[in-house]
Amino acid sequence: MRYMNLVTLALIIIGGLNWLAMGVSGFDIIGAVFGGSGTVVARVAYVVVGLAAIWQLMPGFQSFTMGEVDAERHMHHQ
Repeated sequence: MRYMNLVTLALIIIGGLNWLAMGVSGFDIIGAVFGGSGTVVARVAYVVVGLAAIWQLMPGFQSFTMGEVDAERHMHHQ
């Protein structure tokens, strides 16, 4: 579970940096890397980043009810 959390966190960071580049300069890094934002590969990358964000919602919501440390501990023991 820890590995999945690290991978999804890395994907969210990549997605966030892409949004930063889009906001500052209008440049889509993911689209540029995968041949344009409309290509199938780029769209799959966007979906994977979005799914990573959904995955990270679980410990985020649990931290409201359990406390952040307990939520992380709970995620690692599943």
